[in-house]
Amino acid sequence: MVSRPILLVEDNPDDEKLTIRALRRGKITNPIQVARDGEEALTAIFTANPLPSVVLLDLKLPKIDGLEVLQRIRANEQTHLLPVVIFTSSSEERDVIESYSLGANSYVRKPVNFEQFIEAVSQVGLYWVAINETLHGN
Repeated sequence: MVSRPILLVEDNPDDEKLTIRALRRGKITNPIQVARDGEEALTAIFTANPLPSVVLLDLKLPKIDGLEVLQRIRANEQTHLLPVVIFTSSSEERDVIESYSLGANSYVRKPVNFEQFIEAVSQVGLYWVAINETLHGN
């Protein structure tokens, strides 16, 4: 069985590299697809076959911000159950509230410390691709 990809939506090249490194260090072997803005993310999601196992979604993105991406994912019948983890540096309470209000499955603040960043990404990745039970049609 082919493992479904992880979609990383991240516009910061350094955070992109660190996140991929952390997922690999955590022994996550799923393919990792990267979208660098909200428009790319929506295209990747709505043309995906199969859908990603999880979307790691930054909030502050060019073209279409992360909250709008989340809203469009939840509004579409084919993707409304797709697991979406907000992975952002924002500690604004309104971003947390809005993310959950729009249907985020989880909200994770990116740690500033390198080792904590690696550990957080590794744990998030392991949970969503190895532990969490997903719908097979999703």
